Parts: sequence; C-alpha cells; structure tokens
Amino acid sequence: MGRRFLIQLPVVADDLTTAVRVARVIARSLSFHHLVECDEATVAAVDHPAVRHPAFCPGQLPNGRRCLLRPDHDGKCARRLPR
Repeated sequence: MGRRFLIQLPVVADDLTTAVRVARVIARSLSFHHLVECDEATVAAVDHPAVRHPAFCPGQLPNGRRCLLRPDHDGKCARRLPR
C-alpha cells in the first residue's frame, strides 16, 4: 500500500452527541466507496484535538471487519443497523 491521506472536514456541532451522530451519518453515506474507512471516524473538540471520541464501535467481526454500530451499543456487533 502506498501513501495514505486523511481528509479533514470541519463540521461544527453544539455538543458531542450531535457531533458523533453527524460523523456517523457522513461516514455511512460515503461507505459505498472502498476508499472510505468509516469505522475509523472520530470526533474531537476544537480546543482538544488530541482527545478523539469514536463514532463507531471498536469491535471486530469474525471476518476481520469492524463493527459499524455506535460505541455503546447493546447486543452483538454488526455491519448494519438492527431492524
């Protein structure tokens, strides 16, 4: 694999819950493209950029892919939202 680049897209939200929700929506909406690693999406406060809050669960599925549910979800990890 060659060099990798991250695209930083500043989005302003009034609270962490909203920021994480928006990050999840943006990441999921771009997940159709193989270049997007939405399971790595994080949110950070402007005044504390080194403190990152994950938008997705850190759990790994048996096939090696990451869970795409919220970090504090109940039940088994999955790549799709429960119905």
